[in-house]
Amino acid sequence: MSTSATTAGPGVRPSVAIIGAGDRGSRYARILTDLELGSVVGIAEPIDERRLDVASSAAVPPEGQFRDWRDMLARPRFADAVVVSTRDDRHHEPTIAALLAGYHVLVEKPMATTEAEASQMVLVAERAGRILAVCHVLRYTAYTTVLRELIDAGTVGDIVSVEHLEPVGWWHHAHSYVRGNWRREDESTFMLMAKSVHDIDWLAHIVDLPAARVSSFGSLMHFRPENRPAGAADRCLDCGVEPSCPYSAPRLYLSCLQPDRPNRWPLSVVTSSRTREGVLSALREGPYGRCVYGCDNDVVDHQVVGIEYQGGATASFTMVAFSPHMFRRTRIFGSHGSLEGDGTSIRLTDFRTGRESLIDVPTSGGPGADDGHGGGDEGLVRAFTQAVRSGRSAPYLASAAESLASHRLTWSAERARLTGTVVELNSSPVGG
Repeated sequence: MSTSATTAGPGVRPSVAIIGAGDRGSRYARILTDLELGSVVGIAEPIDERRLDVASSAAVPPEGQFRDWRDMLARPRFADAVVVSTRDDRHHEPTIAALLAGYHVLVEKPMATTEAEASQMVLVAERAGRILAVCHVLRYTAYTTVLRELIDAGTVGDIVSVEHLEPVGWWHHAHSYVRGNWRREDESTFMLMAKSVHDIDWLAHIVDLPAARVSSFGSLMHFRPENRPAGAADRCLDCGVEPSCPYSAPRLYLSCLQPDRPNRWPLSVVTSSRTREGVLSALREGPYGRCVYGCDNDVVDHQVVGIEYQGGATASFTMVAFSPHMFRRTRIFGSHGSLEGDGTSIRLTDFRTGRESLIDVPTSGGPGADDGHGGGDEGLVRAFTQAVRSGRSAPYLASAAESLASHRLTWSAERARLTGTVVELNSSPVGG
């Protein structure tokens, strides 16, 4: 999508307002400020501590601080762009309002929790002549750039099939998808959308073809009451089984206090205190101290997706909780060669010569949200601010229409899982 919207101008740092100061919103604010990519001039967040923390670190003036985003957007437009990083089911309304108020918008994934809302967001952005970008951070890593360049250079010929693994990590899954905010579909969205729309979008970027049909299988297999060990208590702090349990909350969150664990996440979600007493108090009283076999979670803990693209190329995607927390693993099989990547290096096998070569990719940070998604967070913010300065998405960002296509494929994959069928993709235009 190309727009002719008012821009901050070449060389001028765009001004940005943040809606939602949780982990993602506060991280984008820090990147904007620390790297001097933009100036944070507004923050809307109902939790006082979070709002004041971002306001202090980004030097947001008092008149730019709001408890409710509606109050922020009721003001005459005072920034070039808005970042929407509220809860998954609360992305749609502030995004629409910000676009109609004349702001460019960067919205956290998923862009919405229904297809109708996501389609409306794209239509409103197009009609308003404003940039709408989704935080598909995997597209913006140096690793992805190198991989895409190798494919474009013809090193593997035509892509025939891709095998892609998302190893969520045993403790990460327990934190976010068993005890945490994404544990229930009715309070957020289904697992594939909440966690893996990143990966479905990344595959679309790599294969660079429209999807034709999709199938999927998966379930909530392990984190269920019937798998609760004998003698386990409702909370880890009261449990005699806790010392030998892989999902011990005290082991995970107290380890975040160690000097070699300076990052705020995941402890920042549990408590603002970085003391042993503060952590134990949060585990005693809050949701993150619950037994993983006694929570009210209902999202899957493993899922596979099979995709056939137009022209016949295929991809298999696996999301699994039961793994180390590490970079994604990918194998790309082409007509003239193959590529194997792990987020930090790529092994190329050339069928024409029989030679193998290893390409190391400089990586900024580790694979998770606490490490900036391997440089993807920074890459995304750089791309967005460049787009705002120029007034157009291309060539900096994936278009809103591309993101909508990835979301539609993700919804289709979930329908396939629930119905046990192969779902044909509808390639109708936005709004169709």
